[in-house]
Amino acid sequence: LFLDGSDTVELPIKFTPGDAGCYPCRIVLKSSCDVRVYEIECVVNKHQLDAELEFRTPAYQAVIQNIPISNTSNEDWKLEAVLEGQDFYGPPVINVATGETALYPLTFNPVAEC
Repeated sequence: LFLDGSDTVELPIKFTPGDAGCYPCRIVLKSSCDVRVYEIECVVNKHQLDAELEFRTPAYQAVIQNIPISNTSNEDWKLEAVLEGQDFYGPPVINVATGETALYPLTFNPVAEC
């Protein structure tokens, strides 16, 4: 069977999410001789904002910045942290329950002037 596009029909869908999250959808098309079910899942992320942190502390003294992470989705999050840069420390994994805000403790502990 060769489909040349002449036997296709466009099905426009308008999707307006209210917030970030996972939105499953099922579309059922019925005719007198056929039933077709299409499952669509849309994942919506919040707009990402750029942020900059500046740390000032004497050498050999740590400073901790608690970074709030808010989960407004419908699912719990398990986030992995990848820290790049010398003298930065923090937990490798943080869990944020749905509807909660967790604090990620980012530590800067310089061992020399930098």
